[in-house]
Amino acid sequence: MRLIQITDCHLHADPDARSRTGYPLAQLQKVVERARQLRPDTVVITGDISQDQTLDSYRHAAILFSSFGCPWYWFPGNHDSPDLMNDVHPLQDEIDLGSWRLLLLDSQVEGHPHGELGKKQLETLAERLEKDERPVLLALHHPPVTIGSDWMDAIGLKDRDALWQTLAPYSQVNAILCGHIHQSFEQRLDNVLIYGCPSTSDQFLPGSVDFAVDSHALPGFRVVDLEDSHLTTWIECVEL
Repeated sequence: MRLIQITDCHLHADPDARSRTGYPLAQLQKVVERARQLRPDTVVITGDISQDQTLDSYRHAAILFSSFGCPWYWFPGNHDSPDLMNDVHPLQDEIDLGSWRLLLLDSQVEGHPHGELGKKQLETLAERLEKDERPVLLALHHPPVTIGSDWMDAIGLKDRDALWQTLAPYSQVNAILCGHIHQSFEQRLDNVLIYGCPSTSDQFLPGSVDFAVDSHALPGFRVVDLEDSHLTTWIECVEL
């Protein structure tokens, strides 16, 4: 089972709109073109699909994601409109991947850049984990750990400690995919692997105290191969 993660597209209604370092829709087209060559079975987009929260921005994205010819799923980041996303392509929270489960969490706090899952969603997560012992891959927008960039850690997942307390009894949670950080990232905590991913738009400079764009880094995506209870993953960068 091959899963591809795409994240932080930051599209506008205007297909020719520019970001800080490039053209988000043109870059997403390049990323999708390369990702299609790797023949994914499933694609997950981990938030911030839109920059301007417009219906057209989500339609641009959906056209490209539908070109994969396989199931694809998305959930909101801090820049997104969940209602518009759901109108274009229904939001889901659990995906059956055969021997694996993909659980999608919503960390958006409307009107704020930081994330939070909340008590109710964490209780529901525990119930879902209690019912099924298959290996689990979690995905959410905000990273559930600090990443070493002061400004980004200030707008990360506020209730990350509560998330880890919720996960502690459940050894089937193998890995977590996140967006938001616009860079490749890997860390292990409590035997769970946490993976960040480059944006398809601008990249952020790792280890920065204040906000900084990495103008030399390329857009990209993450590939995750799932076999039994084991996964293999790597980042693919895309030349523009």
